[in-house]
Amino acid sequence: MIFDDRRCELGEGSLWHPVRKQFFWFDILNKSLLSKDKDGAQLWRFPELVSAAGWVDRDVLLIAGERDLFLFDLETEEVEPVVELEADKPANRTNDGRADRQGGFWIGTMSKRAEDGRGAIYRFHKGELRKLFSGISIPNSICFTLDGRTAQFSDTKAHKVFRVALDSEGWPVGAPVVWADHSDTGILPDGSIFDAAGLMWQAQWEQGRVAVYDMAGTLVKTVPVCGPNSSCPAFGGEGLTTLYCTTAMEHMTAADRAAFPDAGKVFYLPDAGKGVPEPRVIL
Repeated sequence: MIFDDRRCELGEGSLWHPVRKQFFWFDILNKSLLSKDKDGAQLWRFPELVSAAGWVDRDVLLIAGERDLFLFDLETEEVEPVVELEADKPANRTNDGRADRQGGFWIGTMSKRAEDGRGAIYRFHKGELRKLFSGISIPNSICFTLDGRTAQFSDTKAHKVFRVALDSEGWPVGAPVVWADHSDTGILPDGSIFDAAGLMWQAQWEQGRVAVYDMAGTLVKTVPVCGPNSSCPAFGGEGLTTLYCTTAMEHMTAADRAAFPDAGKVFYLPDAGKGVPEPRVIL
């Protein structure tokens, strides 16, 4: 089912705000944050590309922009810079991001032209920004196991999903290892989340679906969405049982866009599973 009729060029950054009980998402290429609640559709535009967010309190989000992480007040629309992020790399932008169980915020960067190995993954926690991994082409699938001791992320262009252990403060321990390699199938792993049962729900670009995997990496089931370029899932709604997923029109021809009139919209499916609340970002 369609949650919102607005078509995003590059829908991403799905976030269910557990305090506001409201769903937010981004259209990266149109420099926009979108939402929809009982009062209708909402849209905030920015002077730069924006891609992902974590919640700080009821009204304030930590948003990842092209050059920095900044605080944004949803009510007053005030902006407060927090920390520079690759401000010296104007050819790069942010992509997938998510808060970890310890209150840190992970964010990936990439070349605006998706050039090989130009991106990285960073973590911001309690005032410290640290580069975790470099040499990534398209960072995605940033998500965390329920106990907070394991992180997963993907390099979409490489068709690989990685796993890395975390210490009690949420910092990586050791080097990432390949958890799933989709090179043979050509599957492009995009945004991911873990549910309350410990299953990973992964949007898969060009596949028009969210694929569900167990901890061993075995495919459990798939859920079709409204467009071929499924990009980022989230659980929300009453009891966190509704699956939301953004989609995108990026790289689709005019004929493709006409053939898939719901591409770029947000899909939702009630009673799809059960999620867990998104952690608050600790500044």
